[in-house]
Amino acid sequence: MKSEKEIHVYFMPGMSANSLIFERIKLQHEFKLHFLEWIQPEKDESLNSYAKRLSLKIVHDNPILVGVSFGGVIIQEISKIIDVRKLIIISSIKSKKEMSNSMKFAKKTKSYKLLPVSWLDDFESLMAFVFGPKIKRRVDLYRKYLSVRNKHYLEWSIEKIINWDQEKSLENIIHIHGTKDSIFPVSNIKNYIPVKNGGHAIILKNADWLNDYFSENLI
Repeated sequence: MKSEKEIHVYFMPGMSANSLIFERIKLQHEFKLHFLEWIQPEKDESLNSYAKRLSLKIVHDNPILVGVSFGGVIIQEISKIIDVRKLIIISSIKSKKEMSNSMKFAKKTKSYKLLPVSWLDDFESLMAFVFGPKIKRRVDLYRKYLSVRNKHYLEWSIEKIINWDQEKSLENIIHIHGTKDSIFPVSNIKNYIPVKNGGHAIILKNADWLNDYFSENLI
């Protein structure tokens, strides 16, 4: 018989990543962990439509949602559709104002449309694009985490993150961010919980810090 105090936590990985990126996250026994995976976007699908379809995978009321990078954007969209107990984003952004300057430039000039997604077939390039350039020397170690590499999915993801139009941060959102994040530099980030010297891959490299934080603050 399940405990009435059981709290359901749903985790959403970052772009191209699978739920194995959460393998180092350990929570107390009262939390039940669930792992969302990327689904294939439909042709010309809006972010709202995608979030609605993905939200059908969430079968418990009032869950805690945790999202990494682009997954953090996705769970914010899901939180506009279902009621959530708590919303936690890691290595992500809370509004379009927090995008990197290069992303803002890409949106303004539409240069992202010229990006040959085929170059991401080179696994080292994909690793650098998703986790940051410093991670390239650990390609073999991190290869298992990036399994969602369909060309249509990558093109859709890049277009949606670049053109995300959220003006203001959602209320009561918790934002955990590495101070050395090269994908979303902290110079553009406001109201976040810093992970000192953490890069974009803190979900992997700073899992002990995250576990300590969750043990004290998740309820």
